[in-house]
Amino acid sequence: MNLPMSWLSDYTHISGVTPKEYADKMTMSGSKVEGVKNLGAELDKIVVGKVLSCQMHPDSDHLHICMVDVGEAEPIQIVCGAPNVAQGQKVPVALNGATLPGGIKIKKGKLRGVESNGMICSSDEMGIDNSRLGYEPEYGILVLDENAEIGSDVKDLFGLNENVVEFEITSNRPDCFSIIGLARETAATFKKPFNIPVPKFSENGGDINDLIKIEIADKDKCKRYCGRVVQNVKIGPSPKWMRERLEACGVRAINNIVDITNYVLLEYGQPMHAFDIRDISGGKIRVRRAGEGEKIKTLDEQERKLTSDDLVIADSDRAIAIAGVMGGFNSEIKEDTTTVVFESATFDASSIRLTAQRVGLRTEASSRYEKGLDYNNTVPAIERACALVEELGCGENVCGMIDVMGNVGEPVSIKFRPDKINAFLGTDISTDDMRAVFSALEIGVDMEKMMLYPPSFRPDLLAEADIAEEVARFYGYDKIPTTLMSGATTSGLKTPVQKLESEIADVLTSQGMYEIYTYTFQSPSVLDKMNISPDSPLRNRVRITNPLGEDTSVMRTTMAGSMLETLSRNYNYRNKSARLFELGRVYIPTTEGELPDEKPTLMLGMYGNTDFYDIKGVCEEIFERLHIDNVEYERVSDNPVYHPGRAAVITINGRYIGIIGEVHPSVARAFELGARAYMGELDFRAIYKSAKRDVKYTPLTKFPSVTRDFSIVIDKLVPVANIEKVIRKASGKLLARLELGDVYEGAQIPNGKKSVMYKAEFKAADRSLTGAEADNIHRKIVDNLASELNAELR
Repeated sequence: MNLPMSWLSDYTHISGVTPKEYADKMTMSGSKVEGVKNLGAELDKIVVGKVLSCQMHPDSDHLHICMVDVGEAEPIQIVCGAPNVAQGQKVPVALNGATLPGGIKIKKGKLRGVESNGMICSSDEMGIDNSRLGYEPEYGILVLDENAEIGSDVKDLFGLNENVVEFEITSNRPDCFSIIGLARETAATFKKPFNIPVPKFSENGGDINDLIKIEIADKDKCKRYCGRVVQNVKIGPSPKWMRERLEACGVRAINNIVDITNYVLLEYGQPMHAFDIRDISGGKIRVRRAGEGEKIKTLDEQERKLTSDDLVIADSDRAIAIAGVMGGFNSEIKEDTTTVVFESATFDASSIRLTAQRVGLRTEASSRYEKGLDYNNTVPAIERACALVEELGCGENVCGMIDVMGNVGEPVSIKFRPDKINAFLGTDISTDDMRAVFSALEIGVDMEKMMLYPPSFRPDLLAEADIAEEVARFYGYDKIPTTLMSGATTSGLKTPVQKLESEIADVLTSQGMYEIYTYTFQSPSVLDKMNISPDSPLRNRVRITNPLGEDTSVMRTTMAGSMLETLSRNYNYRNKSARLFELGRVYIPTTEGELPDEKPTLMLGMYGNTDFYDIKGVCEEIFERLHIDNVEYERVSDNPVYHPGRAAVITINGRYIGIIGEVHPSVARAFELGARAYMGELDFRAIYKSAKRDVKYTPLTKFPSVTRDFSIVIDKLVPVANIEKVIRKASGKLLARLELGDVYEGAQIPNGKKSVMYKAEFKAADRSLTGAEADNIHRKIVDNLASELNAELR
């Protein structure tokens, strides 16, 4: 937001304050200044001169020798090549040593042997836009008004001796997107009086209700709509002072009526629009939702397609404006317009933002509406426009105003507790000083009820903390004393969950794996590439309301897709191998209306010189480091993501914890992964619950152990894990170590059978085991293997 300092003086006076002092103090009070610019900073020593004589150069057919009065004791001689220079003109003269935009320096010299002591300038050479002039100048030098004072600074003539302050306004302060809002902040900062003049204008008779009707069909999206009519309009250029102020704020002057609406937009922060009443069919304005697929040609002559979520200003036949965004080309102000309808309205902020985004059109009006405007500002703004119409003499105001209200919320009230504010800020500010701040900011105070009533133009004031901030910024952040922290503080250590995550990450990185981070949202087609069935619970996903695109439109219910995409990307980047892991989350929908369950998950993935036992070994290393016992691996063949013969589910104490295995060949092809890949997806919560964090030291027993070797013949399809489970159960606590020696299939073993050899070591903590005890345990093991697995001692 640009603020010309001369405009600021209409509402408050801060004489004697330099632009730098102003910028520093405003920034300290919370209105951040980005910079201060003098509009005429690049122009120096350019004055108004009068051409006393003009003769042709003797050695040129286009140069003129001019004697120019620049307000000094003697006229100066200037050689000029402009075709339109003539005796008696008043012109801008760059004197010897003058500076022009771009760092151009003017020095006296000779042209074709004739001395020239300066330059007569064109508007382009001075960087002055035609909109600031108010007309299109002829080719050549700029001819000034005959009333311009000789010797005066040209910058004063065109309003270029203006300091413009650029503010960075945050989106929660829509009131500061206006000259009045910044003036209010300035007055409060410098403790100066602040006054908004009440717009005054006359009406020419007639009745607005005979000319126009206004109806709000969607009151949720339109809080208030005001309309006034101006007759006998005379379209023309705006006066010099208005053009200069608009230009200083970066707005191009167009014509008096349009410039009035832009002027009010900048001054009051209230967007306005002007309609030619001839283009309002049926004499009625209706604020309604657009029809699905309805089209409108906007002022930029682009056709926009709307939806039923968009709000439009319409007449009895069609839309004539996209509400809060841009007017329609079919109702713009024309050179022959004679009757104008002024619109001043307040629309729902989110609706305007979504519409502007949908149609790809962001304007000065929409950028303000989407931040939430004050519905109480619509009337003063439209009355200011009517006052300007009368001041500029460009029309006559018809009697009356139409003011239609939509749905407006209840005003906010906040408890006023000075002691709590001081405790919150660490200050000792008096109640009277606080009230002075509130008065400057137009915050109502009821000392009997100890309540505060923020004005409607401050939607950011909702709680006591917001009020405390207002007190702090005008009291002065630099005045708040530095104090030590009080109360109990945390030690800043990691939580048990974070510690476990770090420990798992350490285990995996020590095995040559790299941690990755992937997006938690993905494409709906990922599960199709993974062969997931249509009725799988994994397809019940959380959908994103406003996704960046189809590829990021749902939240993942499994991390396998993210890992497969990452492995595929590495493979196709010609990385020969990859060993990756991610500690992330999957999102499982819960009861409708509630947030999904963010389930923490450990995902493993690898390819290149690896096999099933590598990824199984990674898991075993995790379980061993975390002291997790009773881990079992059971072959699984019905998971569509994994190879039916090379995958296993993992359980702890019989509870499912995850799955590991080789990626199914068809899934690998779908993800363009041309190598055998292995993955594992483990439930982090189950790991956390099973991990033993209080591990106690057990001293080594001083008693000797007893070993027994034995071989059994068993069905070929029985997993070794099942054999070990029976052995451990039969041995009880006396089994110190069990070692698989050999698995053999050959001529000496019957078909469909295998020979498995084990070495078992038995040890007691309180005594030496006898051979008889060891034999009894061995016999029990063999009996249990025979009864449970049909094994025979070899």
